[in-house]
Amino acid sequence: MALDLYAGIPVADYPAALKWYEQLLGSPPTFVASDTEAVWELAEHRSLFIEHLPEKAGNALHTVFVDDFDTLVAQIAERGLAPAERETYANGVRKAVYRDPEGNEIGFGGAPLQG
Repeated sequence: MALDLYAGIPVADYPAALKWYEQLLGSPPTFVASDTEAVWELAEHRSLFIEHLPEKAGNALHTVFVDDFDTLVAQIAERGLAPAERETYANGVRKAVYRDPEGNEIGFGGAPLQG
């Protein structure tokens, strides 16, 4: 079964959100769909977008699992953002949670430490 994902994040202050997500994700959007929507392709057929929807802003909850959790968290820190929370679950899976200025939550998860 083919899988495509187009996950949205509603924002009230689009220009500020655009800068913050560029800092979090480490690049400008893959494409700008309109004056109020920007899209980052995280992997083939898997995209994250922000859209100016003030009435819904601040309520997104997304978690993206990555192969190299430690490297990603370090790269984000080099760009000036620190996780609001860090968790390690009973099975060893780790998660770093970032919150944009409007309260939307983007988490990155990774496999347990080896060794």
